[in-house]
This record gives sequence, C-alpha cells and structure tokens, in this order.
Amino acid sequence: MSPATARTVVAFHAHADDEVLLTGGTLARLAAEGHRVVIVVASDSADEDTARVRAAELRASARILGAARVAHLGYADSGHGPLLFADPPGRTRFVRAAVGEAAAGLATLLREERADLLLSYDPRGGYGHRDHVHVHHVGLHAAAFTGVRVLEATMPREPVARAYDALTALRVPLRYDREIFHGADSPRAEITHRVDVRAFAARKRAALAAHESQVGGGGRAGPLFRGLLRLSLPVFALLFGREWYVEARPV
Repeated sequence: MSPATARTVVAFHAHADDEVLLTGGTLARLAAEGHRVVIVVASDSADEDTARVRAAELRASARILGAARVAHLGYADSGHGPLLFADPPGRTRFVRAAVGEAAAGLATLLREERADLLLSYDPRGGYGHRDHVHVHHVGLHAAAFTGVRVLEATMPREPVARAYDALTALRVPLRYDREIFHGADSPRAEITHRVDVRAFAARKRAALAAHESQVGGGGRAGPLFRGLLRLSLPVFALLFGREWYVEARPV
C-alpha cells in the first residue's frame, strides 16, 4: 500500500455502493496519498431508469472518495435469493457471464490503466452474494491475464459471527440466516493486510450517503444503511475504521 508498491489501484466491485463499506476508506486513503484510484463495477440494475440513478450515485460516491475514474463492465445485476431471473433484453446477468469473457474486459481496463494493484473480493464473496463470488473468480482470471497483484477485500469472520449472535440474542430482526454470517468473509488467520482508515471515516460515511436510492429504499440494504448513517462519526469510525484484505494466490 506504500507509494513504492502501488501507483494505480483498480477496485473491482459487483454493484454500485459495494465500493464503500469494504474498500471506501482504503480508496480515500490511497487517493489522498497521491495514487490513482479507479472503480470498476461489474453490473447495474436491469431497469434503465434505476441504472441511470445508481450510476450517478456511484459517480458522486467516487468523487467523495477521490477516485479518478469510474467504469462499468456492462452486465446486469443477478439479484440475491434462490431465484435467478431471466436475462433482461440485450443484457446478460453478471453471474451468467463466462469468467473468461468478463475477465478479458477487466484485463483490458487493467492494461489501459497500467494498474499496479487490483482490489477484488474473497472466495466467499463476503456474505455469499452470487455476483460477489463471481467478482472473485473474474478478478483472479483478469489478474492471471495481466500479472497484476490482487488483494481481496474481506472481514474477519469471528467478530462478524459474534455480532450476529449478539443481535439475535437481543431479538434484533435480521434478514440473513445464521449460516451466512458464520460462514462469511475470511477466518482471521487468512487475513494478510489490515488498513487503518479511521482518518477517512467522514469521507466513507459521506460516500455511503451518496447512494440515496439505496439509503432511502425498501430493499435489503436500506435499513442497514440508514442505521449506519445515524451513527455519530466517532462510533462510525470505531466500527468501520479498519478494512481487511487477503493476498490472493495466482490461479
């Protein structure tokens, strides 16, 4: 993460708003230290109007974080849940995209940017969203095509599982099953990098707030985002002032 090892950093994410919670502080810190930061999003909404709104929100978030460029691979969001809906007209849902095809598109951008570092996702895709898992595979293959170094964004599994159990004991309504949180992210022993981003907590929170349609929406993330934005800045910094990565092994 030092200037000697990373000059251009490409952060590869599944959807708009994913760039904030796991990597937002890292991106803000890298940009503040003079690195070129590029955000690449694999998919957007199948609905054109929603896609335009979310793309504008992503650009606003990227400006807050200091990113120099935002790019899209052009796939449609695959959705979360047991059903995978048909592809929208003229589009392919990201999870249905062939790994080699999507990786070739990402590799083209990595070469264009002469990227030194790719940020991607761990093998579990965090909490297991199908598009997040696909980001992991596509990122590794793009790295194999280009030789770029990869750090995979994650969180330490053990405290996440303990937090889930504590909230369950308090009867806080949660929309995810216990198995998801107890098998999510990465065991602490696998984590290779921890980044202190407490000084960038205000930017991270502001970037999250830029995703207004998600913050105010009735989807799965809405209540979580609203709760996070109600936190005082010191508490937000305490909870989200560190970000974690696993150094990926070449495929």
